[in-house]
Formats: sequence, structure tokens, C-alpha cells
Amino acid sequence: MKIVSSLALVVAVGWGSVSAVASQQVDTVPLHSTLYNAGQVGQATLTPLSSHETILSLFVSGVPNSTAIPAHLYTYVYSGTCASHGAKPAYELNRVVSSEFNDEAGIQLSKRVPVAYDTLRSSGYALVVRSAPEDGNHDLFCGNIGGSLSAL
Repeated sequence: MKIVSSLALVVAVGWGSVSAVASQQVDTVPLHSTLYNAGQVGQATLTPLSSHETILSLFVSGVPNSTAIPAHLYTYVYSGTCASHGAKPAYELNRVVSSEFNDEAGIQLSKRVPVAYDTLRSSGYALVVRSAPEDGNHDLFCGNIGGSLSAL
């Protein structure tokens, strides 16, 4: 009888763990290229990490040909939208700016945003990916966070 009860407990805990992971929301933000990076595409994925931190995974297909490799991409979260955001970023995500580059897969970055996932989703923010100062400090991609997210 103890074996059956223990097995039932293990199964119940396992199902609880699976449902906790399955209920975790993951959202995508399309990143639109700017005139400095025309023809490229990008996407960001937001995943809750804790009650005060969100994981931001970025993928971009490429950067301007004049960009030094490895590309150093600077990432910012601004209040507002891509069309009209504040002068200063709400969050600078530039502790690490180097990227992983693969000719076939593009460029990937992973960042931690020091704000809760639900706060990012419910407030109007713009995610901006910018080239390094030595590469012109140009906005390369922008995507609107909040209200424009697509659930995976």
C-alpha cells in the first residue's frame, strides 16, 4: 500500500511540475529593421524568470556589412513605442554586448531584463537593438512590447 501511495504522490508531483511549466507564458515580439539595416528580420522572445526578472532572447538575421565581427549589439528597453519612445532608455541591457554569430542561423543574444514579465507586457515599451558606437551607433531593429505580443 505504501508503494502505491508513494507512486501516486510521485505522479501527482510530476503532473504539477509539468502543468507549472506548461502554464508559463512565453511571448514573441517581432523586430522590424530600420533603414540602416533594411532587409533584415528579427524576433525577441520574452520568458518570465522570477517575480522581478524576465529573460529576453533575441534573434536577428544579420547586421550591416560594415559591422565588425563579432557584432556588438546594444539592447535597450524604452518607455513608449518604436514610433515615439523616450529620450533615455528605461532599461539598458548591455552588461554583455557580444553576440553569437552563425552564417546560417544569424545572430543570437540572451539578456535579462530587471523587471517582471507582466510589467513588460502590460506597459508600453519599445525594444531597440543598436549597433556599437564604432559601427555608427545606429538603431538596427525595433519592436513594440505590450499590446502587440503574440503568444507562442
